[in-house]
Amino acid sequence: MEGVMKCSANYVPLTPISFLERAAQVYGDRTSIVYGSIKFSWEQTRERCHKLASSLVSIGISSGDVVAVISGNTPWVYELHYAVPMAGAVICNITPHYGPDILCDLLCRSNAKLVFVDDRFLDLAKDALRLLSPLRTPTLISISGASSDVPTSSAVEMDYETFLGSGDAEFKVRWPADEFNPISVCFTSGTTDAPKGVLHNHRAAFLNTIATIMLMEMAPGTIFLWTSPMYHCNGWGFVWGVAAQGGTNVILRDEATAEAVFDAIEEHGVTMLSGATPVLAMLAADRRVLSRRVSVLTGGAPPPPDVLMRMEEQGFRVTHSGGQTETYCCAVYCMRRPEWEELPRETRARLQARQGLPHLLLAQVDIKDPVTMKSVPSDGVTVGEVVYRGNNVMSGYVDRGATEEAFRGGWFHSGDLAVRHPDGYIEFKDRLLDRVERGGHTVGTLEIESVIYGHPAVIAAGVVGVSGDSEGEVLCAFVELKQGHEATTEDILEFFRQRLPDSKVPEMVVIGKIPITSTGKIQKAILREKGKEILASSSFKKEEKEMTRACDPVKEEKI
Repeated sequence: MEGVMKCSANYVPLTPISFLERAAQVYGDRTSIVYGSIKFSWEQTRERCHKLASSLVSIGISSGDVVAVISGNTPWVYELHYAVPMAGAVICNITPHYGPDILCDLLCRSNAKLVFVDDRFLDLAKDALRLLSPLRTPTLISISGASSDVPTSSAVEMDYETFLGSGDAEFKVRWPADEFNPISVCFTSGTTDAPKGVLHNHRAAFLNTIATIMLMEMAPGTIFLWTSPMYHCNGWGFVWGVAAQGGTNVILRDEATAEAVFDAIEEHGVTMLSGATPVLAMLAADRRVLSRRVSVLTGGAPPPPDVLMRMEEQGFRVTHSGGQTETYCCAVYCMRRPEWEELPRETRARLQARQGLPHLLLAQVDIKDPVTMKSVPSDGVTVGEVVYRGNNVMSGYVDRGATEEAFRGGWFHSGDLAVRHPDGYIEFKDRLLDRVERGGHTVGTLEIESVIYGHPAVIAAGVVGVSGDSEGEVLCAFVELKQGHEATTEDILEFFRQRLPDSKVPEMVVIGKIPITSTGKIQKAILREKGKEILASSSFKKEEKEMTRACDPVKEEKI
């Protein structure tokens, strides 16, 4: 139409790094980060990020280069989520809980040019770098000031603060020329298969952050406690969301135990946190009651109704979301309806465990037959695959072939199985890779897991199928007990029998420590291998064998 003009006056590429610039201007004196005795204001955080970005550019980091991070949650990792894209580069925050071989593979696949590593994981990083080709070895920078010798293949190693200190606080941010440019590479947690490298772009990161702020009703000045890792999908977008609202990031110096979380809530006046179902189960098991309401965003496997009820009694208000790394974590969420408040607690908790409806900035979500691509009826019974369309869907995988497969038919195929209820709410049932074929029927494992979480002695559970006889897979339930509680396999089986039809009662129960990923998700690939070992044992008898050593703590590694 005549008169339309697109120019710098009316169009600026969207990027979440703009949130930091505004936070420094609007909330400059407010506390941005609390980490033990360390505190920064938003003005200080902006200055440090500018200097860090300047230093990155000074050593040759340019547009599109990948900068990797190997660390737990720290203020320095938070700063890198801004400084790296400010330099025009792409951040790749990798969990430090992989072995050297997998870490080497991820550094190679991401084509990282520079690696920041926490001192606690310096030896791990060096072992991984030794496995890389000398021609592709990235520069290594220690976050906490390591002084040990570096591998001869590494070009440089220096301390983070020294590196940052050489930068220019007046550095001019390299804003993205195209908002579709990548801002991060996030590797999936690898719960069911090998980690995939997911490419996120500036526009989608911006929009999804806004959507998360809206669905959580995140107020200015929110005090956010980091109980989920920043390396999991950029901290579910909260690395940018807290800045957008001028909030405070409370970062734990040690492990996020229930005691540490409750103490931090009371000490710092925390108003919001996030975490996967195992984190919620841990908090619910503590039974401590809060002095103030704390909002919680959870995702992944549906939290059991029993856990939701206990958390509500403690003073938490839980919002359940659905999605995955490929959709910037949150894509659909359970919007509470006012009429639910009048329902019995058990009924309300079951409704709140559903993933629910698409958030405001997701274009479309549907449940389709993965073969015919026809939408399934909204009957709450017919299972299909969850598919998405929208600006908050990833740009693609680092492997182009995997991208084309994921986007077939013009939709992103999530691999999640779900039903749609008559009221439009989506309820996840299982992963395609996790469903169990048993006696000619398909059994969803999430339903069984939800039941066992209701057992008073259980803190974590994972159900998998293990190849068995001609009748199909053997249904195996791995159960972890709360500290100080006791239960036998027969106790667990009887609990199942009273609540599930015979076709869904596990044939094998294993009591022991549940292996989880660094993002708090149960490692079902490892459980399947454990189940195979037990099933292959000549001493195995259905419903009689109790293997308390079958789930000893295991580091993440390729199976």
